[in-house]
Amino acid sequence: MARDPLIGLVGKPSSGKSTMLNSLTDATAKTGAFPFTTIDPNKATGYLQIACACARFGKSGLCRPNYGSCKNGKRFVPVMLLDVAGLVPGAHEGRGLGNKFLDDLRHADALIHVVDVSGSTDAEGKATSGYDALQDVEWLRGEILRWIEGNLKEKWGSIKRRHTATKSTAVDTLQNQFSGYGSTAAVVQRCLDRIKLTEPLEQWSDGTIELVVSAFVDEKFPTVLALNKIDHPDADRCIYRITKKYPDRDKIVLTSAISEVFLRRLAKQRYVNYEEGGQEFVTKVEDHENRFHLKEITDERLQIRIDTLRDMLFYRWGSTGVIYALQAAARQLHLVPVFSVRNIHNFTNSSTDDAVFKDCTLVKCGTQVGSVVRKIMGDVPVAFVEGVGGVRVSKTDTVDEGKNDILCFKIGH
Repeated sequence: MARDPLIGLVGKPSSGKSTMLNSLTDATAKTGAFPFTTIDPNKATGYLQIACACARFGKSGLCRPNYGSCKNGKRFVPVMLLDVAGLVPGAHEGRGLGNKFLDDLRHADALIHVVDVSGSTDAEGKATSGYDALQDVEWLRGEILRWIEGNLKEKWGSIKRRHTATKSTAVDTLQNQFSGYGSTAAVVQRCLDRIKLTEPLEQWSDGTIELVVSAFVDEKFPTVLALNKIDHPDADRCIYRITKKYPDRDKIVLTSAISEVFLRRLAKQRYVNYEEGGQEFVTKVEDHENRFHLKEITDERLQIRIDTLRDMLFYRWGSTGVIYALQAAARQLHLVPVFSVRNIHNFTNSSTDDAVFKDCTLVKCGTQVGSVVRKIMGDVPVAFVEGVGGVRVSKTDTVDEGKNDILCFKIGH
């Protein structure tokens, strides 16, 4: 993708989307236990955790990124997140301002579908009990499909006539229609390859159009299911039903966004020592050597909540899971980091500053080095590119995880 990735948070009202946004960022989106707390889309910078190149070369102590941060070889790379208002059944027909909310998702590269697995809210986000969250997974994808299908079928007659008159390929004709969703010709080609479609476009039935749109949604909006509120006593039943129906664990993450926000707040107040998305936290009772200089918890209700959090979340599930939702979305987009440096031998950007790996850019795995050059350097002329050890790298070589991911651009014609 030519620009930085944009990951959209979608789901019904009161599923925890805005809390998820807050748990992944320093944003302060409004949250509330009532539908349509979010009306306008919220954008914020989230932080994707990756292994930093500094750890690979034993230089963690010198790593000081220009953007984000690095802690002991764990890099926090900025990514843009988009939280739109809750979708309800019938959104593609405009119900609940659904068309507007769907339009806000047009340029998302991947989606995190935040699913309330507590069973305590119905399809419209209203309080209930015993609701089957599996329904939310199925109808929300259906709304996105019908939204795009409706836009396409509405003008299908004129699309066919223009296609025939211009003797265009199916890829070119579809790309003209899908470009508004941030598509590319390569995405459209992969859609047609996926379904092995050979039928001429002018002969497509409604069923064929629906098949094409379904493949397009899978290609353009790869989706991760964030099963949220897993610390609720009734969550197990919904988790079981959803994971049984959708067994691809690369696309399912168990989360408790509100617990992540709660722990981060306690950490700022010095009641606990906790690293974002970590698998444990420490209170003053466990801090035997007083390493973290924590405050004593004197509020009995706060102590009960912390104990419950340990029992219902960390002992059972291992963490709040929120960072894994963002990592899963990045995997769906096949994103890998590229570290650009000015000195390929010591990995610095300046002769007067010993900081290493200051710049990191996310690109799609398999991207050619020449495309990486254009993304990072823009119109600045680059004579050649060097990799680790000063070895020249061809602009047709590709970037992969751990391969051609540290680059030095030599300016010149």
